[in-house]
Amino acid sequence: MFPLSDDNRGRHTQPYVTYTLIAINVVVFLYEQLLPEHDRWRFFADWGTIPQSVLHDGGTAWVGLVTGLFLHASWLHLGGNMLFLWIFGDNVEDVMGHITYLIFYLVVGVIGSLAHCWINPDSQTVLIGASGAISGVLAAYVVCFPHGRISTLVFLKLFVTVVMLPAWVMIGIWGVLQLAQGILSIGVAPGQADSIAYLAHIGGFVAGLALVWPFTNRQRLADQRLARSTIPASHRLRMLERPAR
Repeated sequence: MFPLSDDNRGRHTQPYVTYTLIAINVVVFLYEQLLPEHDRWRFFADWGTIPQSVLHDGGTAWVGLVTGLFLHASWLHLGGNMLFLWIFGDNVEDVMGHITYLIFYLVVGVIGSLAHCWINPDSQTVLIGASGAISGVLAAYVVCFPHGRISTLVFLKLFVTVVMLPAWVMIGIWGVLQLAQGILSIGVAPGQADSIAYLAHIGGFVAGLALVWPFTNRQRLADQRLARSTIPASHRLRMLERPAR
């Protein structure tokens, strides 16, 4: 199940921060591809998050909690994360404001990485990727726009179709899958588990749920929700008018 687009009615600003984040991730990934394989893994180790180093060494190891959010191991890893950020980030940025949204993105991403470190305190496996931050963005989106319409590509064995799902259904299914996989991954040795850091996703999502209201501009949210409603356009415009001062 993959999201393809969402309802952008009511968005008042251009999502410059979302565009910039996507651009940085792509540029960094292209740089990674220029490196020989050995140097690429060294680059990940230097700038990614290593749980054992973060929890026991501190210092410069903490830098990786932020820089690791901009590293990706493959085209699929990058593409999936950037697709979710492209679809859901713009509306969240609109209701938070550019700078506030950037701070929110980095904070929930760091919390997601710390959750992974806390569950895997002795792991020396490098954690990279924007998934924790994007999970927080998904949480903010579903809180702000639970009934937002998401065009979703659905695979049912050999049957493929596109359906419109409310955000709470699409993101809810995603969240349940992350939780189930995260629980199953606890206590599994790194070499025996898959390479997806589900606990970073869960940590970022929970952080997003906890922090969405302090970071959200209530008036911006009200305006965007109103524009998404089924109120006739002429009446909607009258309601959005501000009294003269």
